[in-house]
Amino acid sequence: MHGLGNDFVVLDMISNPVSLDTEQIRRLGDRHRGIGFDQLLVIDAPKRPDADFTYRIFNSDGSEVEHCGNGARCFARYVLDRGLIARAPVRVQTENRLLELHLKDGDLVQVDMGRPDFDPAALPFTAEQADEYSLDVTPVSGEATVSARFFAVSMGNPHIVLLTDNCEQAPVGTLGKTLCSHPAFPQGVNVGFMQIIDRNTIRLRVFERGAGETEACGTGACAAVVCGIQAGLLDHSTKALLTGGELTIEWQGGDSSVLMTGPAETVYEGSISIETPLAPASPGDK
Repeated sequence: MHGLGNDFVVLDMISNPVSLDTEQIRRLGDRHRGIGFDQLLVIDAPKRPDADFTYRIFNSDGSEVEHCGNGARCFARYVLDRGLIARAPVRVQTENRLLELHLKDGDLVQVDMGRPDFDPAALPFTAEQADEYSLDVTPVSGEATVSARFFAVSMGNPHIVLLTDNCEQAPVGTLGKTLCSHPAFPQGVNVGFMQIIDRNTIRLRVFERGAGETEACGTGACAAVVCGIQAGLLDHSTKALLTGGELTIEWQGGDSSVLMTGPAETVYEGSISIETPLAPASPGDK
């Protein structure tokens, strides 16, 4: 499945329970010798009475992460299309949140993403809380140090957002990659580069932990818009234009939840044997 080009393998562990270790997930994520995906989404039985399902997310490097907004839309489409549940909204439990997934007109899915958390400890980020932050970094070895200024927020997973005048020319693969693994973020961080077109429209590119730059990042779009709203730069409903397409993000501020609306599509179904080891991954393959 994919949400705006952010692509997923979805496993129904309720109907077909299997156990995958980190190495098996990494090999399944290999685009040359496995299936290939940005993230692996696992549908499992709920562990709390107010949830319909448990929702787990693994990056292509095998690491487990807390949240994936584009994946949540695909999750809703999968369980509803396959009759795992007969009604919406669908309530799913992530590592640290309870999400509500709603069907909208056409093929759109709206996700109640919960409240943003601007406390640096929520990312975690080693800093005192402020409206804006900065770090001195060297994006390319041997070149000059730059001062990167950014906003920081947790959407259930950690994000920082840098403003840019030109999203196409933003240093996503250099500065984004460097900030992603900066020691100030002990668990890593997703790095967004936001260009403000007007008060209701942004362009966005995101370097994601464990995946690199993807065509779209749902939590990254939420993070960028809420940071823009918090800074007085954006209105309460904003379109986020990503490489893979468009999301609508709504936030009324304060303790209100963030609403994300966008498409979710099924590409194909298949099966793969994991009883024997997959072929070794090539060095540097993701």
